[in-house]
Amino acid sequence: MNSIQTDELVVLLDDAGRSIGTARKAEVHDAATPLHLAFSCYLFDDAGQVLLTRRALDKRAFPGVWTNSFCGHPGPDEQMDDAVVRRAGAELGVEITDLQCVLPDFRYRAVDAGGVVENEICPVYRARIAGPLDVDPEEIMDSAWVPWDQLRAAVEMPWAISPWAVEQVPLLDAARSR
Repeated sequence: MNSIQTDELVVLLDDAGRSIGTARKAEVHDAATPLHLAFSCYLFDDAGQVLLTRRALDKRAFPGVWTNSFCGHPGPDEQMDDAVVRRAGAELGVEITDLQCVLPDFRYRAVDAGGVVENEICPVYRARIAGPLDVDPEEIMDSAWVPWDQLRAAVEMPWAISPWAVEQVPLLDAARSR
């Protein structure tokens, strides 16, 4: 099941975060990726564990890397919350509840081992999972439910987890303490 359509568009942004147009997702991630809009989401179960996923080996950027539960891009006229719900269904085959934006202004730029750049304004969400996983193998090759403390320890070894999660987890940890 291929959850990414070849004509999917991403929203391009200027440096101030304003929309300046769109580009095809299939063509935007390369060595000169323009700034665009995305999101990250961390899913929690009833026991308070967080879902980590390992990106499929065929992913264009950061293949095989462990990361947060799922990521995605809103369409040009799509509300961000709707995009998060859509991608939860597409990548993980689940519905989510208690969706909450916890880091609305997160922004990062990272380069993978093959030279592909991620360059995103990427609000970070948390939500609760509502049902069993049914992952899309074209998106995710592995997953694991871990206690938050274990994820916090994993980001201290940045070779083991995506660069955006390495930056996001301490910020999420600080937000949880407030």
